[in-house]
Amino acid sequence: MPLAEIPLSAWRTRGQSFVFRGQAIRYWVAGQGEPLLLIHGFPSASWDWHYLWQPLAQRNRVIACDMLGFGDSAKPLDHTYCLLEQADLHQALLEHLRVHGKVHVLAHDYGDSVAQELLARHYEGRFKMASCVFLNGGLFPETHRVALAQKLLLSPVGWMVGRAFGRNTLADTFRQIFGPDTRPSESALDDFWSLIANNDGQRILHKLIAYIPQRRQQRERWVTAMRRGELPLRVIDGEVDPISGAHMVERYRELVPDADTVLLSNIGHYPQIEAPVQVLKHYLAFRERITQASTQLTCT
Repeated sequence: MPLAEIPLSAWRTRGQSFVFRGQAIRYWVAGQGEPLLLIHGFPSASWDWHYLWQPLAQRNRVIACDMLGFGDSAKPLDHTYCLLEQADLHQALLEHLRVHGKVHVLAHDYGDSVAQELLARHYEGRFKMASCVFLNGGLFPETHRVALAQKLLLSPVGWMVGRAFGRNTLADTFRQIFGPDTRPSESALDDFWSLIANNDGQRILHKLIAYIPQRRQQRERWVTAMRRGELPLRVIDGEVDPISGAHMVERYRELVPDADTVLLSNIGHYPQIEAPVQVLKHYLAFRERITQASTQLTCT
C-alpha cells in the first residue's frame, strides 16, 4: 500500500522556528517515543521525508529541520557553510527540544556527512547516538561521483552557475539521478524548486557545495568511526544512483566490518521519495533487530 503524501503547503504550516547563531531555522516535530533525527540532503530540505513522516511518528518522536542555507531556513549570503556547523545545528535543535538521551539518526546525501560527524562525536563523548541509517550519500569521497551541476558549482565560476540555476536545471539533474521508473512528477519538481528558490537560495548554492571538499578533509575521522562497530549501522541504498549507488555500497562492504546493507533495485538517489514503502520496511526491520538484541542482552 502506498504511503500518504504530505503536500508541501501543509508541511510548511506544521513547521516551527528557533534561532541558531542569529539565524532563523525551521524545524518539525511529531510523535512520541525514542527520538529519531531525520537529516536531509543537498539541495533539498526536510520535506524529503514527508512520505515517511507519519509512519515513523507512530513509534518515534521524529525531529527534522531545514539546515542553514536550505529550504525555509535562513540563507545568509555572507556566510561560510560547513558540515561541522550543521552538526552543531542539530545538537542545538535537540537542546532546544530538551532531548538529552540517545538519538536514532536516519540521513540522506549531504545529511549522511552530518550524521558521520555526529557518529564521530558520539565516540568522542560529545553526542549520544543510538543507531544510524544512511540513505544514498557520499560516505567515501573516493566513490562519490559528482554530478555535472555540482562540478560547475565547484568551479571558479560557481557563483554565476548558481545564479543561473533554475527549475529546468533541477529537473534535468533529478531526471539523471532518480531511477528510470521513479522520476518526480512536474508538481513535485515545482515543490523541490520552491524550497531551493525560497530566500534567494540560488545565490548560495556555490557556497553550500563546499561540503564536497570538506568530506575529503574529514574522511579518515569519519571512516574510523564507522569501522568501530559498536553502534548499529545500516545502509539502505538506491542501486542505480549514478552518484552514490551500488558502487558506494561495494566500498562500504569493503571497509566496514559486518556491513549491514540493503540495495533497492531500479531505485536512484532519493529512495525515501522513490520507494518510501521499501525504505520504511527496511528501516523498521533494522530498528526491530536493535530492540530484540537489547531485550536479549537484558535477559542474559
